[in-house]
Amino acid sequence: QVQLVESGGGLVQPGGSLRLSCAASGRIFSITAMGWYRQTPGKQRELVATITIDGSTNYADGVKGRFTISRDNAKNTVYLQMNSLKPEDTAEYYCRVDGVRHTGGVYSTGYWGQGTQVTVSS
Repeated sequence: QVQLVESGGGLVQPGGSLRLSCAASGRIFSITAMGWYRQTPGKQRELVATITIDGSTNYADGVKGRFTISRDNAKNTVYLQMNSLKPEDTAEYYCRVDGVRHTGGVYSTGYWGQGTQVTVSS
């Protein structure tokens, strides 16, 4: 089992910045992919950004140039730096990890964090 603990959400004015963090634990040797998704009431959860173990990144079109995803493999932690925030970025943000190799060789995948609320409003 993998536990994901997210932090960093909150209320920010348009144009402001926030940094989300998600730390994974659970006898982890490595994690292939880590990412952030977001969801608003009545809508499907959507991809924001992902990053692989070798640092390859992928972003949703609406956040390119404003958001930056990064990870610290030694800490099994993924970050999302969000700049130039807009009201339409308001959502619950969820961390996800896939391709977890545990110490001892066990493999597991598909874990979600509990979510952290980001509200962009003046």
